[in-house]
Amino acid sequence: MDRYQVPHNVVKAPYNSLFPLPAWFPAPDDGFGRGYEFFRCWFCVLLPYTGVFLYELARMLRMTGFVNTSDYEHGSPEVTGILLTNLGTPDAPTVGAVRRYLGEFLSDPRVVEFPRLLWLLILHGVILNIRPRRSAAAYAKVWTDKGSPLRVIAEKQAAAIEVALQEKIDGPVKVELAMRYGHPAIADALNSLRQANCTRLLVLPLYPQYSASTSASTFDAVADVLKGWRRVPQLRMVMDYHRHDVWIEAVACSIRDHWREHGRKQRLLMSFHGLPRRFLLNGDPYHCQCHASARLIAEKLVLADEDWQLVFQSRFGREEWLKPYCDHTLEELGRSGVTSVDVVCPGFSADCLETLEEIAIQNRDIFLSAGGDQYAYIPALNDRTDHIEALVGLIEQSLAGWDLRGRSVEQLQADRRRALAFGAAR
Repeated sequence: MDRYQVPHNVVKAPYNSLFPLPAWFPAPDDGFGRGYEFFRCWFCVLLPYTGVFLYELARMLRMTGFVNTSDYEHGSPEVTGILLTNLGTPDAPTVGAVRRYLGEFLSDPRVVEFPRLLWLLILHGVILNIRPRRSAAAYAKVWTDKGSPLRVIAEKQAAAIEVALQEKIDGPVKVELAMRYGHPAIADALNSLRQANCTRLLVLPLYPQYSASTSASTFDAVADVLKGWRRVPQLRMVMDYHRHDVWIEAVACSIRDHWREHGRKQRLLMSFHGLPRRFLLNGDPYHCQCHASARLIAEKLVLADEDWQLVFQSRFGREEWLKPYCDHTLEELGRSGVTSVDVVCPGFSADCLETLEEIAIQNRDIFLSAGGDQYAYIPALNDRTDHIEALVGLIEQSLAGWDLRGRSVEQLQADRRRALAFGAAR
């Protein structure tokens, strides 16, 4: 039988039965010859496997070695490491820096749950060519001489927490700050803790309420780093602290302090970052935890139901998100005769673009344009003393059960002598 008499929907090769060509694929004729047959075999069989092969090759090369501690010196004290994380920020309020940041942030499948290939085409083909310019202009409105507000505040928080822990814990403790996206990177912070001989690691994402898009994404990033280490430390992670009483009291105190200085408005809005509604339907507890936090804060302030309201902000795209929306609510309040509102954002541990620009500027304009008269944003807890105390208490609670005292100098010296006697290099 002539080779071109083979049914044209089957590739003539050892993979005939596994990879038939679709029935609509044109049959080769003598004019195409071997070149056409090779092309169709490559296109339908080899091309899909090329990507798989390259991915597996890269994965195998990456897994051929681990991060070692060959420079370890016996007798070194074991350190308790605290990794504080927040969402992240661009390095500068420029289009290029914002594009890099958004590219990393929006590429996270925990953040955007969408068919991967299609989303990457939309992200790199459309969004990253439009959104960075608008976002950079917004960042420029809140940028400070010292840099991004979020990073500046987070660095103050980390420094204050480390000082407090060193006073409370009878043993070496080191605090590192990292951002899930941007800098300082989680990998760099963990490497710093590894070099300090961290053998116990507590990860504290500064998100009071859990969401797969925040806390779980942080876990993914930490795990991606630790799975490449030869020696993995003992690991604990705080997934949320939305009911932590000292934190609830700190939020309530910040609201009381604001009212004492600036007066109390007609209505208090507690605004939390939004999420697509399908996250709630798929089992994400974020929505419920936001409501629990808001209710507990209102109880601390002894507020009547008509005095406050929970809203969600920062939605993106056309999909339905958690409701009620903050901007729509402010517009309705202004039109309904409410003349003054206070807005607080309990889910944000530090002021950032979403609070300083979206809430304090954009939403203020919405409310005043709708007929409102007075609008005030109550700052996030930032590095307030009561906030630091709440976080330190949460850390102490999470470290319970670990022996943090460390070994004495004499014990460490004896350990070193024994190790050297057994042939250790250092």
